[in-house]
Amino acid sequence: MLRKGRCAVSESARVLAIRHGETTWNVDTRIQGQLDVGLNDTGRWQADRLARALAEEPIRAIYASDLGRAHETAMAISRVSGVAVTAEQGLRERHFGEFQGKTFAEIEAVLPEQARLWRTRDPAFAPAGGESLLQLRERVVATAEKLAARHAGELIVLVGHGGVMDVLYRAATRLDIQAPRTWALGNAAINRLLWTQDGFTLVGWADTQHLDNDNNSLDETTT
Repeated sequence: MLRKGRCAVSESARVLAIRHGETTWNVDTRIQGQLDVGLNDTGRWQADRLARALAEEPIRAIYASDLGRAHETAMAISRVSGVAVTAEQGLRERHFGEFQGKTFAEIEAVLPEQARLWRTRDPAFAPAGGESLLQLRERVVATAEKLAARHAGELIVLVGHGGVMDVLYRAATRLDIQAPRTWALGNAAINRLLWTQDGFTLVGWADTQHLDNDNNSLDETTT
């Protein structure tokens, strides 16, 4: 039995899944998607607090979306931990096609039927030029599992976006892609997962104790 337990530990990977710090477009509820928007002052503060909160964690690898807001957040962790950041396109936000650059209100006013499909989480719906939820889930889960499998017995950090965090939460809790979201996806929150060959399981979610002095942290909705 002890041997089996040790084997299970050695074949698992611990994952810290982190959404990037705040951006001005988050504040404006403007869809970023795969447009490259950087952190605002609050976001940089959040990234710094996050990095300090993770200073004692035995991090072996940091993977981040190559979009600026995620990469900048990951670099804050890297400066404290001494672990290099590896860019990973598979951790990018959902591509929102023609929705990108628009606010929620603008989309609902100009494209009401598409807005309805989006709001009801139609799995196959993709904005023109963008990705569907099914495509997003396939990309994110495949990427996260590939990266975790490289680090059996170790702790890694994945820095991505709200849509990426949503997919990982659903994968870890076995929730349907259309289930209404009742969990937070806050900027720079610490989310803990365990990966084994059976997939992801949830260890802890939306830890924001390191941001207790931040009154401006915005929860993710869809961007």
